[in-house]
Amino acid sequence: MKNLLVIGGSYFAGRVFVELMAQSDRYRIHVFNRGHLRMGIPGVVQLTGDREIADQISDSIPDHHWDAVVDFCAYTPGAIDTLLDNLPGTVGHYIFISTTSVYAPTQNVPVTESAAKVDGPQPELGEFAEYGYQKWLAECAAQKKCQSKNIAYTILRPSIIYGRYNYAPRESFFFDHMIANKPLVVPEDPNIFYSFVWVDDMAEMVAACLENEAVQGQAFNIAGEEMISYIRMADTIEEVCGRKIERRPLSIEQIIHQRAPMPFPPDAHLLYDGRALNQTIGYEHTPFILGMAKTWKDYQRVVQRRIASQQGRMKARSIA
Repeated sequence: MKNLLVIGGSYFAGRVFVELMAQSDRYRIHVFNRGHLRMGIPGVVQLTGDREIADQISDSIPDHHWDAVVDFCAYTPGAIDTLLDNLPGTVGHYIFISTTSVYAPTQNVPVTESAAKVDGPQPELGEFAEYGYQKWLAECAAQKKCQSKNIAYTILRPSIIYGRYNYAPRESFFFDHMIANKPLVVPEDPNIFYSFVWVDDMAEMVAACLENEAVQGQAFNIAGEEMISYIRMADTIEEVCGRKIERRPLSIEQIIHQRAPMPFPPDAHLLYDGRALNQTIGYEHTPFILGMAKTWKDYQRVVQRRIASQQGRMKARSIA
């Protein structure tokens, strides 16, 4: 049996990937993270430590030959260097989960892997001003470090990920509006599009890349083929939930002036070309409506647990 090391892996896409791999007998799975959320998955070894502290990497991770390392939580070039310089044992294939945020803004869509990258922070993104730029620098560091250590590497750039365990207010933004019967702002311009990837599809695609020579030494987008607008998203939510959402159409100018909260930019495409990886590994994405239907079922369980927790706290306070 081979050795798989996952860096991160407790939350969202990383957790779904670990759950998928735990169903296979191909790898012994080790997960290294700070241990804030215990995995509790049979057969998965959880290693506790901070990936940015050299001693915790070298002391916590066993000295094995790691046939594959999948890194879900590197956000700076320093985090890449610290991990690969202090990781005990040897590495056969390093996979870095990056992001499509590394691309410079463009109207030439869908964006391919060869498109221009950001060349500095983006102040217009506020608290996320450094995110794409640091991820791009991390990609460069990963390539350089792997080449110097003779490690095969692959860089994966997912677009907008949705699905179970999602902690970001993406699809939940729409679900919560529907549940609360709250009017949903919908841009009047229907021609701004976004690329999505269902988290279960992403996990399968990462698994297909493990030790796959066809993807080594390259960077790939992970993006579904469908072009999703706000209107298409609202239509899909209504169909999978069987309920109508009250819509409040606004122009782009009105949305910006009113600072209406929205999960995706109403005036810029986030549309990416994922065909290169699809063709290389022979993958076909789950239709958006089917992935979203499954996501709605999962989200209902989240809401039910939230309500039960609130009721429990209220009951405890009343007894006290």
